[in-house]
Amino acid sequence: MSSSGRCGAGRHGRDRRAQVLLPAPGRARLTGDVPSTAVVGGGIAGLAAATALAERGVRVTLYEREEGLGGRLAGWPVRLADGSRATMSRGFHAFFRQYYNLRGLLRRTDPGLTSLVPLPDYPLRHRDGLADSFAQVPRTPPWSALGFVALSPAFGWRDLAAMEPRAALPLLDVRVPEVYERFDGISAEDFLDRINFPRAARHLAFEVFSRSFFADPRELSAAELMVMFHIYFLGSSEGLLFDVPREPFPQALWEPLAGYLRGHGAEVRTGTPVHRVRTLPEGDLVVECEGTADRHQAVVLALDTPGLRHVVGASPQLGDPVWREDIAALRTAPPFLVSRLWLDRPVREDRAGFLGTSGYEGLDNVSVLDRWEGEAARWAARTGGSVVELHAYAVDEGAERKEVQRRIVGQLHEVYAETSDARVVDAVHEWRADCPVFSVGGYRRRPAVRTPHRRVVLAGDHVRTGLPVALMERAATSGFLAANQLLTGWGVRGQVLWTVPRSGRSRLLSALATRAARP
Repeated sequence: MSSSGRCGAGRHGRDRRAQVLLPAPGRARLTGDVPSTAVVGGGIAGLAAATALAERGVRVTLYEREEGLGGRLAGWPVRLADGSRATMSRGFHAFFRQYYNLRGLLRRTDPGLTSLVPLPDYPLRHRDGLADSFAQVPRTPPWSALGFVALSPAFGWRDLAAMEPRAALPLLDVRVPEVYERFDGISAEDFLDRINFPRAARHLAFEVFSRSFFADPRELSAAELMVMFHIYFLGSSEGLLFDVPREPFPQALWEPLAGYLRGHGAEVRTGTPVHRVRTLPEGDLVVECEGTADRHQAVVLALDTPGLRHVVGASPQLGDPVWREDIAALRTAPPFLVSRLWLDRPVREDRAGFLGTSGYEGLDNVSVLDRWEGEAARWAARTGGSVVELHAYAVDEGAERKEVQRRIVGQLHEVYAETSDARVVDAVHEWRADCPVFSVGGYRRRPAVRTPHRRVVLAGDHVRTGLPVALMERAATSGFLAANQLLTGWGVRGQVLWTVPRSGRSRLLSALATRAARP
């Protein structure tokens, strides 16, 4: 195994308290008659699983329904009204510094992570004029929280003093997975009410997290929100600043990784949806696609929520009744919209490359892509224009889509007034409704990596890992864990993983939180 596979994610991390998870001992790789494994799904989770397996000599076939890899970070070509070509995607994603396992995956083809560029700030703006920034906030807890209070116009010392200390103490000592036992049964909104968190700061600091799950705070599990707070703020010294790809996702990330997999003997089949999985009496599995049926010794189901429900529903031999019912019960979040606009004039130079917004009744963030993405920057330089992307999360399912599109463009004009006079050279509006939702009380029914079938494992950002990970990092971590589960069964040592601390950093605060939890 390469050195980047062993310790790259931890070696480059700034947090000295990042925790290592060592795999079960075993051989370095398989030799002789090696098993064949199907990885169904070519998003981050599937790519992580396929990489760990192929590096250790497993014969891997990666099946992806779409023509390109990346899952919810895929991209595809479009031709604009001015005749130029561009790459459209499902929208902006932030690569936070505490995404150790995702970054370790990307280092397979980019050891220095030169394909990523840091953004200088993560500004948040509310419609009433309040704004926050994380650029000057210290990264290391507890100074991160104290620095935020000292610098924030939305959350001051009076707000801190007005909070309910006994109810708020669990935020200071989030323990995973125990936090789900205590707080999965209430909503994020109810928890914030319980601790008397100020409304203005709630919009700026917390709703951003819940919107990252494409969910309304009234529907999101409080435990999931608390884990997010731990990962990005009080549990890690990596802070809330992040990196973004220098080029569109396919060119920067997934095409190089596909070449890496092929170099390790993996077969990558894009444009190949899997219809079902059958089991054979001797224990092997058959993956059925259109016109083909391939025999494998193991299967990684690294599908999104609708895809997993479909494949399991069409594969009656997989799992037991309880597990199958839990898969069938998985829900998806409300629809979201990504609108990308190619404008005939630039956005003002002092505007942030990424801006989180709140209170606009639709618009959740604004990205000026030509500030960091090479393809967009080249178009802007050639035309004198700019490329702007708008996100609207958790859209009402009954909303008229064209009206939502029109409304968030109008809200862009309110946020960045100079865009109101710009001519839209072209616009692409991408609607999706396939993200997992982490609803109140849903944790116990969410599937884990292991399944009732010892040769079938799950991966994805909807999968329970028992670790403080979320979003893209949960996808990457679960993919590696799925590979490790299979490798352990074959006597092979799997992937070393890293995570932010799995509990609070302060012994004093932990003791206080434990005491507050007593009846």
